[in-house]
Amino acid sequence: MLRSTVVSVLASVLLVPLLPAVAGATPAAPPRVPEAVGSGGVVSSVDPDASQIGVEVLRRGGNAVDAAVAVAAALGVTDPFSAGIGGGGFFVHYDARTGRISTLDGRETAPAAANADLFVEDGVAIPFAEAVTSGLSIGVPGTPKTWEEALRRWGTLSLDRAVKPAEDLARRGFRVDATFNRQVTENAARFTDFTSTRALYLPNGTPPAIGSTFRNPDLADTYRELRRKGIRTFYEGELAREVARTVQQPPVAAGVTREVRSGGMTTADLRGYSVARRDPTHIRYRGLDVFGMAPPSSGGTTVGEALNILETTKLSEETPTQYLHRFLEASRLSFADRNRWVGDPAAVDVPTRELLSQRFADSRACLIDPTKALTGAVAPGDPRNPAPCGTTGEPAATPYEGTDTTHLTVADRWGNVVAYTLTIEQEGGSGIVVPRRGFLLNNELTDFSFTPVTPGVPDPNLPGPGKRPRSSMSPTIVLDHGKPVLALGSPGGASIITTIIHVLTQRLDRGVPLVEAIAAPRASQRNAASTQAEAAFLATPEAQALQALGHRFTPTGEIGAVTAVERLGDGRWRAAAETSRRGGGAARAVWPSR
Repeated sequence: MLRSTVVSVLASVLLVPLLPAVAGATPAAPPRVPEAVGSGGVVSSVDPDASQIGVEVLRRGGNAVDAAVAVAAALGVTDPFSAGIGGGGFFVHYDARTGRISTLDGRETAPAAANADLFVEDGVAIPFAEAVTSGLSIGVPGTPKTWEEALRRWGTLSLDRAVKPAEDLARRGFRVDATFNRQVTENAARFTDFTSTRALYLPNGTPPAIGSTFRNPDLADTYRELRRKGIRTFYEGELAREVARTVQQPPVAAGVTREVRSGGMTTADLRGYSVARRDPTHIRYRGLDVFGMAPPSSGGTTVGEALNILETTKLSEETPTQYLHRFLEASRLSFADRNRWVGDPAAVDVPTRELLSQRFADSRACLIDPTKALTGAVAPGDPRNPAPCGTTGEPAATPYEGTDTTHLTVADRWGNVVAYTLTIEQEGGSGIVVPRRGFLLNNELTDFSFTPVTPGVPDPNLPGPGKRPRSSMSPTIVLDHGKPVLALGSPGGASIITTIIHVLTQRLDRGVPLVEAIAAPRASQRNAASTQAEAAFLATPEAQALQALGHRFTPTGEIGAVTAVERLGDGRWRAAAETSRRGGGAARAVWPSR
C-alpha cells in the first residue's frame, strides 16, 4: 500500500514539466519520498529539489553523469552546509558499454606552504575549534574540476547545460525546511563572525524561517560565470584571486573576539590543482564484485577489508545478535588497520593491495571471538606480512572527522551508474563565504592528524605540501557478472564506512529490503573502547545482548544518511533514501511504475 501511494505521488509530480516559480511566490516544496521504482533512470539524494533536477536531466536524454553533476550543483544551493564548489569529493562511475568502473579523486589539497606542523604552535597542536573556523583549515577545492572532468570523460551535456538548472534554483529560491533552519541556527555564532556569511545566512540577525523562501543570487551569478567562462575561471581567473584572498584575509566582522587564523592558499595552489584518476578498490564478496574509492579515501580499503573479514562467516545463518557482533568486530579491526596504514598515496606508501587481500583479512578474522567482544582499541596487523591473529605496534585511535557530507546516486536508461560523495567537511565548512560569491569554503584540512595519533608510531595522515587528507567517503558500486546490482554512499565522517558495511551486509547477506536496510537503527565501532549508537539501536533487544558479550555503547545522534539505487530482476531500477534521517531523503524515477 505504501509503495503504491509513493508511486502515485511521484507520477503526478514527475509527469509535469518544471516551470519557473511565479515572481514573489514561495516555491512549492517537492515531496520527500524514500523509495521510487521505475524505468528510464533513477536518482537518489538527500534533497527533493536536487533529485527533481536530476530526474529531469535523465528524462530529457541526459545520462547518469550529466544528472550527477546537475544534482551536485543543486545540492550546492539547497544543502550548502554539506557540499558545494568550495569543497571536494570522490566520483565513482560504471560504464554500461564497457562494464568498467572508473573513479575520480576530487579531494581538496593542502597549499604548497603547508608542512607537518600546519596545526602545531609552540610544539603543541592548536585547539580543534580554532582550526575549524579559520583560513588555515581550507584546502584547494576539487569539486569544480571534478564536474568538468566527469562531463568531459563520460557526459553528454556541456557544463553550461548541466549547471543551468542549479543556477535557476539559486535565483528563484527554494522553501526552507527544518534541517536548513537547524544548520544555520547551530552555526549562527560562527556565521555571524564573517561579514559575507552573516549577510547571506543571517541578514536580519536570525536564521531563515521554516517555510520561507531562500534565494542565493550571488551563487546564481557564480554558476553563470562558470557556465559562460568554464571551470578555468575558478582556478585561474578573478574568482581564483577572490578565493585565495578570502583564505589569506578572512572577512572577519568588526568587534569579533574569535581568533581567526589566516591560511596560506595562493592563486598558484589553485592553478596547480588537478583531479586524480585512480583505479578503484576491488574485492570479491559472496560471488559479487565490490568496487570503491582508493586512497586517499579510506572508504574502499576499509569497507573492503571488513567485508573480507566477514566473508569467513555465513552471516545469513547467524542470529541477529551474532550478525551485529561480527559486524562491529570486523569494523573495529579494519579501522585499526586504516588508522595505521592509509593516507595520501602520493606522499606515503599505502599497502592498498595487501589491505584488500583475503589472506590479510583471514589473519584478522581469527581475532573475533563469538562469545565476547574485543576490549578497547586493538593494534593493527601487518598487511605485508600477515600472521594468524598477529598484531604489530600500538593501537591508533580514529581522529574526529566532520559528519556533514552528502551523497548522491544515479542510474540512467542505458545502465550507467554514478555514486558520488562530496563535502565541505564540518557542517558549514570553515564558516567563511567567499564575498559576493555565495558559497562556503571547506575546512577539509582538519581531516589531517594535527600530530601523530600515537606518539612514536608513523602517522600516514600528517599535513604536507599539496597533500590530500585522508577521507572516509565510501561511494560504492556492486556488480554481478559485470552488471550493476547496487550502488550507494553516505555522509557521516568516519561513520560513513561502518554505515556502508552495515547496509551492504543487511542487503546482500540478510536479505533485508533496501529501504529497510537504510532505515535500520545504526551503531558505529571505529576501534574505540565504546561503540557509538543511535537511540533506536540502543532500544533493541540485540543491544542488550551485545552488552552481555562485552560491547559498550555511547549514545549519539543520527549516523549517516544513505542514498542508493539497485537494479531489479525485470530491468527496472529502485532508488532508495532515508525515511527520517536529515528529514528524509528524496528518491525519484523517470517513469515510476508499481
